[in-house]
Amino acid sequence: MTYSAIAHIHNDFKEKFGIPRQSGLIAQVESRIIFDEKYRNPDAVRGLDEFSHLWLIWVFSEGFASRKNNKHDFSPTVRPPRLGGNERMGVWATRSPNRPNPIGLSCVEIVSVEPDTPDGPVITVRGADLMDGTPILDIKPYIAYADARPDADCSYASEAPDTHVLTVTGTELIPDDMEKEAIIAVLSSDPRPSYQKDDSREYGIVFGSYNIRFTVADHRLTITGVSHT
Repeated sequence: MTYSAIAHIHNDFKEKFGIPRQSGLIAQVESRIIFDEKYRNPDAVRGLDEFSHLWLIWVFSEGFASRKNNKHDFSPTVRPPRLGGNERMGVWATRSPNRPNPIGLSCVEIVSVEPDTPDGPVITVRGADLMDGTPILDIKPYIAYADARPDADCSYASEAPDTHVLTVTGTELIPDDMEKEAIIAVLSSDPRPSYQKDDSREYGIVFGSYNIRFTVADHRLTITGVSHT
């Protein structure tokens, strides 16, 4: 089976660190979906603006490319962040990127559909959990009566995580040309891996064209410096 990307997504998430762990958690960040040249036909997005949400089917390209010869040993269990990163679950019972076929599925909200731009049709969405440049394999409209299951049993993921677990200070260091509301939302959700909670460590996250350094202690994230990448 051979598949090719139909589009790529573009946003301020320039590296894996800091990307929301699920789609829809950080609605303040907007992304643009730009189609590859072969698919830049305005007719292909006709009627899409009548929907509010989309399913994106995409590839974990960054992690997959780093695996030697695009191959890796199959691991039947992984450590979900929702369980603190210490408890193992079967890979099919998680949404971990560490799986045989590195395919992701995300539900995002449509902000706008522009059928005719210099880049061809462009879809702007919010709530994506994809890194900048991620290839998209397919786009499908979200249909509530078929896709929503309010009574579903979701095991350890039955409760939505708190996306504002940290108080963010030092926001006066955020440059005026950065989406301030978006980066504060990303930082307040605690972007650190679940296994990495060192109060004495300074962390760094790349967002847009800036590297933001911070420390975390007592549920408070303090921005310590901001510089151009």
